[in-house]
Amino acid sequence: AATGVAAVYLNYKGTSTNSIRGSFNVSSVTENNAGDYTTNFTNSMNDANYAVTCSQGGNALNNEVRTPYNGTTFNTGNFRVATLDVGVAIQDSTYVCEAVHGDLA
Repeated sequence: AATGVAAVYLNYKGTSTNSIRGSFNVSSVTENNAGDYTTNFTNSMNDANYAVTCSQGGNALNNEVRTPYNGTTFNTGNFRVATLDVGVAIQDSTYVCEAVHGDLA
């Protein structure tokens, strides 16, 4: 794998009919609950010590992204992320974008 190149990227629609707009090395996204998603990798990471950068948008109420979310940890095959309005609720976001850097297995 090339150094510095994202091992995973995702542009995901997390509202209505959830769908992957664009991705690399993502087999699927599981919606656990509203605004609570698990990104599943096609090819696993070498270990769980990778770095994740996330952003969300398109929902004026949301102002935070959390990963790993809700007491979970990064796994070699997936990680969990949540989009939320701090102090109010976890909510779906129109755009959930992610990039993962680290070594593939």
